[in-house]
Amino acid sequence: MSERESMPCDVVIVGGGVAGLATAIRLKQLNEELEVVVLEKGSEIGAHILSGAVVDPKAMDELLPDWRDSDCPMKETPVIDNQHWVMSARGKREMPHIMMPPFMSNDGNYTVSLANLTRWLGERAEEAGVMVFPGFPAAEVMFDGDKVTGVVTQDMGVDAKGEHKPDYQPGMEIHAKYTVFAEGVRGNLTKMLKGKYDLEADCQPQVYGLGVKELWDIEPGKHKPGLVIHTQGWPLSESESWGGGFIYHQANNQVAIGFVTALDYKNPYVSPFQEFQRWKQHPAIRHMLEGGKRVAYGGRAINEGGWQSVPKLAFPGGVLVGCAAGFVNVPRIKGSHTAMKSGMLAAESIASAIAGGAEHTELMDYDASVRSSWIATELKKVKNAQPAVSKFGGDIGTIVAGVDMWMRQLGIGLPITMKHHRDHEHLQRADLYKPIDYPKPDGEITFDRLTSVAYSYTNHAEDQPCHLKVKDWDLQKRSELEVFAGPSTRYCPAGVYEWVEQEGTGEMNFVINSQNCVHCKTCDIKDPNQNIEWTTPEGGGGPNYPNM
Repeated sequence: MSERESMPCDVVIVGGGVAGLATAIRLKQLNEELEVVVLEKGSEIGAHILSGAVVDPKAMDELLPDWRDSDCPMKETPVIDNQHWVMSARGKREMPHIMMPPFMSNDGNYTVSLANLTRWLGERAEEAGVMVFPGFPAAEVMFDGDKVTGVVTQDMGVDAKGEHKPDYQPGMEIHAKYTVFAEGVRGNLTKMLKGKYDLEADCQPQVYGLGVKELWDIEPGKHKPGLVIHTQGWPLSESESWGGGFIYHQANNQVAIGFVTALDYKNPYVSPFQEFQRWKQHPAIRHMLEGGKRVAYGGRAINEGGWQSVPKLAFPGGVLVGCAAGFVNVPRIKGSHTAMKSGMLAAESIASAIAGGAEHTELMDYDASVRSSWIATELKKVKNAQPAVSKFGGDIGTIVAGVDMWMRQLGIGLPITMKHHRDHEHLQRADLYKPIDYPKPDGEITFDRLTSVAYSYTNHAEDQPCHLKVKDWDLQKRSELEVFAGPSTRYCPAGVYEWVEQEGTGEMNFVINSQNCVHCKTCDIKDPNQNIEWTTPEGGGGPNYPNM
């Protein structure tokens, strides 16, 4: 057995998104002598980053106040027009902004490729002396008793049977005084740590949506840089689901369009990917895209639990930041600024602890600082928005959510906190529903999943262990297929899962096309038996998102 190499540092950060990089930059600002390591599973910083995105610059202004005077890509496209459409199958009406609380405004925000903003932050981190290692996923947490002492990176060069190939390289042990988990939504190490330390004992379960996104080059005459549109209603209103779409006119005649389906839907025949394709056929959206060209595609789960689903954030030797903890403001459809701020607060707590000679301690001052910060102030104002829509549906739920947000804006919020149930618990038996007849793709505006995956530039090394683990294969057939009609074949936005009839026997086999996986984590969230577990594949695998 090959012996692992080891590397000591002060702080190791798992995940090179905006939260992890903000943590790293702030650590160096506080103490440039600190040895800080960032591990990123993607092939490069930004490769796995997918978001709308309209970004509130509040955290950037605190972290790098001169960003507007630099080459930061965010400054290119300020929001100049914000619209909210309530959709029917053929028409739409615009919701007046006067109906929305002031904190819902996008004035002063920017629409940008979050992947490119992340790349820019990666460069700033490296300039500050942070050691950034793309292509190195953290696969295992190291412990000394109850204390987190670092992580082990994924082994490289292992074949599908678990045997070592000629280019085998064992993972490296990264030993750290503190470990920051910035894995994003539903990270597999974060999931394990939540269980080990019972981090969700005093909060409600996290719930999620699935965002599916495309990037289009559109005709110059139809492009309005800084135009931001959000939609609600059709088509999800037809399947008793909820969610909505976004259209962001960004730089260089590009439009980011996407659709979020809340994963608490009941009907197992719902396909978030197909709902997105159907949404694009709305006359107002189709007209915008006609004559244009799709250039990128991707999918990603989104935290939707809000403030009541934020877990305990610290445990001996480690902390959770960003979407690993769940700081998305659901009605604003924003989480980058809160993610960055949480990383900055974590950095301040860690730097102070190290300066005082403390290692591997439980940094409850970080947890307390988040709960007294503007993150908490912002998220508490909208904490009932998601559960209200989930409980009452799109129309009535929007009214209830709006009333609650207005009351909280005035400091007299409803004296209740609506509760969540885990997304997979909502799914109901297939015999209670009829299959949904989704329109066939036209190849111009709408597309099939496998063609779409090609536009995510997803790649995984050949002949490696499947990173999508089925715990009980018999249960998958007995329940996921026979009771729920195989929802995995519909909820996955990349066509990873298939039920295939074995020729001559009539037996149905569960086929996993793991090479298609875009790392959205939906299977880990929505499988009705929690029988599929997403784990990290070999480093550098997965999507390679351009400008997403």
